Amino acid sequence: MTTKPAQVMVVTPHPDDAEYGVAGTVARWAKDGKDTIYVVCTNGDKGTSDANVKPEELAKMRQQEQLAAAKLLGVRDVIFLGRPDQSLEDTPEFRKELVRLIRTYRPETVVTADPYRRYIWHRDHRITGRVTLDAVFPYARDHLSYPDLLEEGLQPHKVREVLLWASEDPNYRSDITDTFDIKVAALRCHRSQIGRIPSSELEKWLRKRHEEMADGEDFELAEAFHREEILW
Repeated sequence: MTTKPAQVMVVTPHPDDAEYGVAGTVARWAKDGKDTIYVVCTNGDKGTSDANVKPEELAKMRQQEQLAAAKLLGVRDVIFLGRPDQSLEDTPEFRKELVRLIRTYRPETVVTADPYRRYIWHRDHRITGRVTLDAVFPYARDHLSYPDLLEEGLQPHKVREVLLWASEDPNYRSDITDTFDIKVAALRCHRSQIGRIPSSELEKWLRKRHEEMADGEDFELAEAFHREEILW
């Protein structure tokens, strides 16, 4: 394969989820020269309360919003899997799709939604997180998993670490003090999702949220994750 490797792969259930979960950190990585790839699993065609918007129109709108946000953040590529919103399932086909991308782009770090958040949690988030973790370990690593990928030239790849956003068990906090404004601007690109929220209210809510995540650190604003280093 001739695809240029990326140091970070963000696997997000819907357009806009990554902006809430990891955008400040992605912007900081971009400033540090790290290449980041977005993998957007669903087309977001059900994410609206507007009864006048057709699903296919919403999907197109959300794709453009995601591309605009990614450009602001310095994301290198955005890959849209195009699966219907609210329809993700833990299947061999979905897992293989992610394994193929991991072996193609060979990231050191994979970021996704924490599948183990309790009680109220969007099913697509749970499924995305679980399938991503399985794709990372052991399927992307083991050469006997999906031998047809070897025939395509996709060699096994060992991801170094996984970061999970929206975790109830955070153990790693990323300083986004200098990139908070970029995160807010990226979220504002998702007008179909936040268009009715006054700009000042959005920023105030986000700032309070990320101040709380930075509690106990020597910086002002943070994104919090559960981090797992993969040793095997």
